[in-house]
Amino acid sequence: MRRLIAELRIYICNRWVAAIPSHTLRQFYYRNIMKYGIGHNTAILMDCTFDCTQHFSIGNNSVVNTKCRLDNKSSITIGNNVSISQEVMILSADHDPDSATFTSRNLPVVIEDYVFIGSRAIIMPGVTIGYGAVIAAGALVKENVEAYAIVGGVPAKFIRKRNTELSYQLSYRRLFQ
Repeated sequence: MRRLIAELRIYICNRWVAAIPSHTLRQFYYRNIMKYGIGHNTAILMDCTFDCTQHFSIGNNSVVNTKCRLDNKSSITIGNNVSISQEVMILSADHDPDSATFTSRNLPVVIEDYVFIGSRAIIMPGVTIGYGAVIAAGALVKENVEAYAIVGGVPAKFIRKRNTELSYQLSYRRLFQ
C-alpha cells in the first residue's frame, strides 16, 4: 500500500501538477506533498518531472526551467542563484554495466551556488558542480566541475574560467509557466 501511495504521488506530480500554470500551486504540492526543500524566490517551471518524493532541495533565488528531468532517486542538492535552462537532465542513479545482476547505483548530485546550466545538458550521477561554474548547452557532465569553470562538449571539457565576482540574485517567474 505504501508503494502504491508513493507511486500515485509521483504520477500526480509529473502528469497533473507539472502542467498547472500556477507557480504557487505547484510549489505547494512540491513542498507539502513531495517534501522537497525549496528556497525563497525560487521557481520550478512547468513540465519538470521527478522520480521520487524527498531527496530534492534547491536554495534561494534559483530557477529550474521548463521540461527538466530531475532523477532524484538519490539526492539532488541545488544551491542559491542557480539557473537551470530548459530540458536539462540531472541524473542521480544508473546501473552498473559490469554487474551480472545489473545492480543499480544511487549517487548524489550537488550543484553549488551561482551555477548556470545551459539547455539540454546532462548531469550524470555522483557529480558535483562547483561554485559559479557554467555548463554549456548540450554538454554531458560525467565528472566533477571546478568552481568558476566553464565546460562544454560530450563529454564535457574545460573551456576557460568565469569571472569570480558574482553577486546577482536571480528572479525568473513567467506568469503562466
